[in-house]
Amino acid sequence: MNKIEKSSKIRKICVYCGSGPGTDPAFVESARAFGAILAKNGVGLVFGGGAVGIMGAIAKSVLDHGGTVTGIIPEFLVAREHAMRGNDNLIVTRDMHERKRKMFEMADAFVAMPGGVGTLEEVVEQITWVQLGRHRKPIMLANIKDFWQPLCALIDHMKGLQFIRDDLSFDLLVADRVEDILPMLQKAAESVPPEETEMPAVIANRL
Repeated sequence: MNKIEKSSKIRKICVYCGSGPGTDPAFVESARAFGAILAKNGVGLVFGGGAVGIMGAIAKSVLDHGGTVTGIIPEFLVAREHAMRGNDNLIVTRDMHERKRKMFEMADAFVAMPGGVGTLEEVVEQITWVQLGRHRKPIMLANIKDFWQPLCALIDHMKGLQFIRDDLSFDLLVADRVEDILPMLQKAAESVPPEETEMPAVIANRL
């Protein structure tokens, strides 16, 4: 099922997504399908560590299909988001800043699936780091049922008003189907030199 040629560039993907399921069953179904694709292609999942919502659905799917997952969750969310205790690779951090830094360090690319304000904040932060030249790891919006279309329109609006100028441009991948996500990320990663996938330590330690 959707097995493609492996790339040495993409070993783990960080997925940002909702701790709730949303109102459209397609969101959870897409998460499960993408989890199966990751497992079947030997790509590990880095995620928020919770067992609920879209977050829990994708992690359980990866594990059910024989893949590997790494959950990263801050202490104060362990009970609220029902940390996935069956996961041997569960990292509990002191706070959100440490959580996001570890997610960045462990992942070779980032995917935002449908979610709320937290999901939006996490993916926008990665876009900002790319925009400021901190790294060039691929970033993808999984535009399931046009979920991210308003964000894409807002980015175009910002470009039109020159708040996103040519010298501050960034590459943001958008996929409407889960089966297109991994091939697009692998293709994008092929053009990124290894030294541009790592944030300088002096910067990372401040996050």
